[in-house]
Amino acid sequence: MKRAALHNLGCKVNAYETEAMQQQLEDAGYQIVPFGEVADLYIINTCTVTNIADRKSRQMLHKAKKQNPQAIVVAVGCYVQASKEICESDPAIDLVIGNNRKHEIVQIINDFHLQSTVATVIDINNTKEYEEMEITRLENHTRAMMKVQDGCNQFCTYCIIPYVRGRVRSRKVCSILKEVEQLAKQGYKEIVLTGIHLSSYGVDFEEKETLLSLVQQIHLIPGIERIRFGSLEPRVITEDFVLAIRRLPKVCPHFHLSLQSGCDSVLRRMNRHYHTKEYFEKCNLLRSYYDNPAITTDIIVGFPGETEEEFAITKRFLEQVHFFEMHIFKYSKRAGTKAAAMPDQVAEQKKTERSNELLQLEKKMSAEFRKRLIGQKVDVLFEEEVWIADIFGWVGHTMEYVKVVMEKTEDSNFTTEQIVGQIFSVKIIAKISEDTLLGIY
Repeated sequence: MKRAALHNLGCKVNAYETEAMQQQLEDAGYQIVPFGEVADLYIINTCTVTNIADRKSRQMLHKAKKQNPQAIVVAVGCYVQASKEICESDPAIDLVIGNNRKHEIVQIINDFHLQSTVATVIDINNTKEYEEMEITRLENHTRAMMKVQDGCNQFCTYCIIPYVRGRVRSRKVCSILKEVEQLAKQGYKEIVLTGIHLSSYGVDFEEKETLLSLVQQIHLIPGIERIRFGSLEPRVITEDFVLAIRRLPKVCPHFHLSLQSGCDSVLRRMNRHYHTKEYFEKCNLLRSYYDNPAITTDIIVGFPGETEEEFAITKRFLEQVHFFEMHIFKYSKRAGTKAAAMPDQVAEQKKTERSNELLQLEKKMSAEFRKRLIGQKVDVLFEEEVWIADIFGWVGHTMEYVKVVMEKTEDSNFTTEQIVGQIFSVKIIAKISEDTLLGIY
């Protein structure tokens, strides 16, 4: 039995595709081993969102070849799509496979064994076909990522992704529902919908399907207790949308609304398709229908031309919205994007200072959100048995994606098999670490 090792870099969509490729290899008779072990085949699902991501992709490819010079090293995904010639000339890489070809991974490898050279990178910007891949099993039986959409039509000035993932392509509803039903039968309680630009789901269909209509159909599947959105664009948050999902109790009140900057002049330079007033209205709309929803976001600091005044405006806006969590990124040049050629690039030291300032703000706001849950009863989907802050017990997440641990004591009437993968209503009694609350049954 040939040994194969896979390594994933980048986003949740990449993670889904890596898992799907692994299952294809398993079904073809490969033994899957950890990436650090000697294997006959190494597959690295690469990322190209920044120049740093490119470098990490190259490093992992070279590491694989060093681990076993006789192995076939396969570079897959976005870095390949962006830098095909560089990958093909790299002596550490034996085979390159671009996006929309991952579903053919086993056949491509078999063809490579026969003829050594295989054309595997398509013109992604001219394809309209969604790449059908599916996951039929996962290691844990609690939460399943599900890719439902690929590609992006937005063309933000800092982002290379539309050029390496192509235009918006949506997965057929029947395919999605089939996979959800399979996972529900295996005991999965939560589905996380993800895509490159999830809010655009269905815009490429002739038939009338939207992200909302998809969720409404998933909601009907027995066994699924929770439906969680990946990243959403503010424009999808309309009164009709919020009113409709509020009627679906399985939809988690956890909304990751992409922001990137809290200053309108920076948003214009980024080519984002909203302004801060509109964004704030969307947050207020969610809060008018949900009691204390978890609103999270992404922020880029040090975008080209960002002045001290613009950064201060962003910080004040973040305080005004009061997020549950924020992912803070220092702007990183990506060759091939408009922002990389913009004047007034911000110094790295200044980016670090601004990042640290927002990280402190994030820590404060996140603690305040969690504090509001103390004394309340919440439903927790438990995922595993762990030690956290000197407490041994079971850890899981609320519908808002707040981490909660329930201590395992001598008086506990439950076994791990009875807890993990199940939803229990617990009372939050304390905070035990920066990101974890303690609950009792």
